[in-house]
Amino acid sequence: MNDARPASGAVGQSAASEERFLSSAEEFAATSSKATVLLTNILQGVLVACVVLWVMDIPRQVFNISFYTEQLLTVCLGLTLALAFVVETRRDYRAIDPAGAIAVVTILIYIAYRFPNPLNIPALLWLGLTLALAWTLLASREKYARWFDYAAAVTSLLLCGYIFVRYEPLTYELAMLPVEGIVGSAILVFLVLEGSRRSSGFGFVAIILAMAVYIYISPNLPGDFQTRWVSPERLVAYLGLDTNSIIGAILGVAVLIVIPFTIMGQVLARTGGADFFSDVAMAAMGRFRGGSAKIAVVGSALFGMISGSAVSNVLAVGIVTIPTMIKAGFSRYKAAAIESVGSTGGQLMPPVMGASAFIMAEFLQVSYGTVCIAAAIPAILYYACLFIHVDLDAAKQKIGAVQDPDAPSFREVMKSGWHFLVPIAFLVFALVYPEVTMLTPEKAAIVSTVLLMILTFVFGYRGKRPTLLTLGQAIIDTGRISLDIILIGAAAGIMVGILAISGLAFSMTLQLVALSGDNIYLLLILIAILAFVLGIGLPTVSVYILTATLLAPALIKLGVTPMAAHMFVMYNGMLSMITPPVAFAAYAAANIARTDGWTTGWVACLVGWSTFVLPFLFVLTPSLLMDGPSHLVVWNFARIIFGLYVGTAAILGFALTLLSMPWRVAYGVAACLILLPPDPFGMTGHAINVAGIAVSAALLIAEHLRRKAASLKPA
Repeated sequence: MNDARPASGAVGQSAASEERFLSSAEEFAATSSKATVLLTNILQGVLVACVVLWVMDIPRQVFNISFYTEQLLTVCLGLTLALAFVVETRRDYRAIDPAGAIAVVTILIYIAYRFPNPLNIPALLWLGLTLALAWTLLASREKYARWFDYAAAVTSLLLCGYIFVRYEPLTYELAMLPVEGIVGSAILVFLVLEGSRRSSGFGFVAIILAMAVYIYISPNLPGDFQTRWVSPERLVAYLGLDTNSIIGAILGVAVLIVIPFTIMGQVLARTGGADFFSDVAMAAMGRFRGGSAKIAVVGSALFGMISGSAVSNVLAVGIVTIPTMIKAGFSRYKAAAIESVGSTGGQLMPPVMGASAFIMAEFLQVSYGTVCIAAAIPAILYYACLFIHVDLDAAKQKIGAVQDPDAPSFREVMKSGWHFLVPIAFLVFALVYPEVTMLTPEKAAIVSTVLLMILTFVFGYRGKRPTLLTLGQAIIDTGRISLDIILIGAAAGIMVGILAISGLAFSMTLQLVALSGDNIYLLLILIAILAFVLGIGLPTVSVYILTATLLAPALIKLGVTPMAAHMFVMYNGMLSMITPPVAFAAYAAANIARTDGWTTGWVACLVGWSTFVLPFLFVLTPSLLMDGPSHLVVWNFARIIFGLYVGTAAILGFALTLLSMPWRVAYGVAACLILLPPDPFGMTGHAINVAGIAVSAALLIAEHLRRKAASLKPA
């Protein structure tokens, strides 16, 4: 089984984000020029060094140097933009560059709006229009593309360096709209949107541009659709320099928190952590029926606790589990679907979860540990439902245990890799009890990484120890791997800035509440649909930021707790990983299984059906988010687990024996009765739950008797 694994150096590097594949450091070096590789390593190294030094407070503690957090974010943004233009070389060459064309149209509209007399147009605008035209006509031509890439990289560094040096006076003068602030902000906004488009696609950028257009139409609309008028100069300056926009909280989370955790994930992968989790899953689950699929579920959950990325999880764990599942008897579609659903759950699984969880803590102004605690039961329910599905499907298809004589025992695995659990346990403790360790989440991640490196150098894993060069490269590569998240954070800052300065977010809340007629159930369905639509083609972080800003306030206005509202939109946004037409995780798994991604995505929706249901349950049953008395938490957890079992039996057509259609309908109705949130209905709701449990118990007893009778019949 070990022979099927990729080299540990490639684990965790195969994907940069949830929507695209990223080549390993070795592959990148082999396919890029020496100059590109050298420049990439320098930019990555400086970016990671800036973040680590800042997180550990080295400038102040050692050199007695203090500056604003926003200044650091500006430097990191400049390095990231330069890195994006240097690294992102894959493109479709064409005669007209779309980014330049949009810039040209924008400048022309502004000129027509501000300067009816062409003789009054400032020379600076003519220069900007000329540069935009040059970008439009040349930047996407093969002969000139790299020159424009390097020019954009240099401009990013110089511009962000200038903002770093002049940050304090620029912020003081912002209200007076200085020319340097407007011009610099306009260039920065353009570079951020173009960098985000290259790394994450046009979807998120298109939504931001649509919002920018809408706020200049909406002042003329009636009622709740109307927003505040903002001058173009004020909008641009605000987006570029205000702390509620690009250089704001979301970029701060992406840079100062996500990068330290990404470093930990990279080091864990390079030191054999992915192999350890796979071996733990094999040793714990391999001997049970459907063992190959249960290994995928447990392995994905364990590795997902640290990686927090669906596609990275698929490529790290699925490369082993998918072929094993196919060999055991699962269809290629089902094997890929199980792995994609299991890997997607890593975004929900404490302690690390996905980047969205860190941004959620910032939005809600709560500790990250609070988010982890609230997410624990939904994450367990998610994986429990997947585990039940795998178990019943294996029984239905008569798929037994994994037959691998070389598989290590659980004792052997723990003896060789127990030290991997020490830094993870320390991280969990530090996240949940920051008042004890006196560590912020980002510091806890750095300390855990150092602890992991020390333990790995001392103990290794199964006779192998990483070299300093290997770990150094893993840490440096964090810059390239974090590129997507940082640029999404910067682009999201533009979106938040547009919403804040125009009042569009408040307008959207009023519109949603009015559309739902103040009916919480209708609003939940409406927001779930909107979150699903927004999730088509966007990574989870982008979807969460959009939905948390536009949709969650409407839920809060109708009485849903802020934590439940944000969890609801995050879960629904996460569906983009497994639902066609995009289904990033499903397509990644289908690629390994050598099967069709479209069909795999729909099978994954069936396998992961609980993801469509759980958000409604924890919004209407707050105890599932640890919000309520302990006895209600335990009761509702046990009730939902049983309801998920009964519902999965109805979907698969198998409980203790094969189920005919009338039996499946009966199980489905019973599951609905069990899963019905009782709080909105008072004692009647609890009575319905109990009735559903009684009906399900009767069905299971009848199934047991039928199976027993069948076994007694003579052959």
